[in-house]
Amino acid sequence: MTMRGLRKLMLSAENGESDEEEKRVSHCSSNHQILLVGEGDFSFSLSLANAFASASNICASYLDSYDILVKKYKNAISNLENLEKLGACLLHEVDATKMKHHTDLANRKFDRIIFNFPHAGFHGKEDNPHMIRMHRNLVQGFFRSAKGMLRANGEIHVNHKTNAPFSLWNLKKLASGCSLALIQCLDFNVEDYPGYHNKRGDGSRCDEPFPLGKSSTFKFGFCSRAKKASKATKRWGSMC
Repeated sequence: MTMRGLRKLMLSAENGESDEEEKRVSHCSSNHQILLVGEGDFSFSLSLANAFASASNICASYLDSYDILVKKYKNAISNLENLEKLGACLLHEVDATKMKHHTDLANRKFDRIIFNFPHAGFHGKEDNPHMIRMHRNLVQGFFRSAKGMLRANGEIHVNHKTNAPFSLWNLKKLASGCSLALIQCLDFNVEDYPGYHNKRGDGSRCDEPFPLGKSSTFKFGFCSRAKKASKATKRWGSMC
């Protein structure tokens, strides 16, 4: 191997890149180090892993213990087994607001940190001010923790409903309070993730889906990254 080739290989390793053929799914690459937060039955993680034909760069986490997880979701065991076969890092009992302190995550950095449809639980109607505060506190705590685990050019993705009352969470303002800025906002298409089944995650109907309605992928990053992205967005992207 030439010195030039060796330097390129070393640089790719430093950046967490693989010499295997890159595969992409929506906003993610198989070369990205990906952290998935608050997974339900782990079907989203498995959808990415199947598309990449590998889960070696995927770390998928869940709030509850393994025992609670498999009681909640009928497909959880098979999804976890398939992810394990594909090389995923699987973590249970990970609090989205404190994950940077988790033993297995404390020293890791990621290119993509993804939280699908964050929800603080069913403790009242969604338009109840107390419920909205609970949801906002969850998302803000997530932003604070995720920020310390993000690579310089990395992105935090939150898939979220955009109709009222969910729009009242004001994700952009919550991110700004954590020194993060909106890079881009695009329509969320569940068809991009074959096999993904969104779950309520709480109560007696925890394994049932909820209506997605109008939803978007909110992409956040460090302010310097967002400024560069906003110039490009004016030409060919979209912002919420």
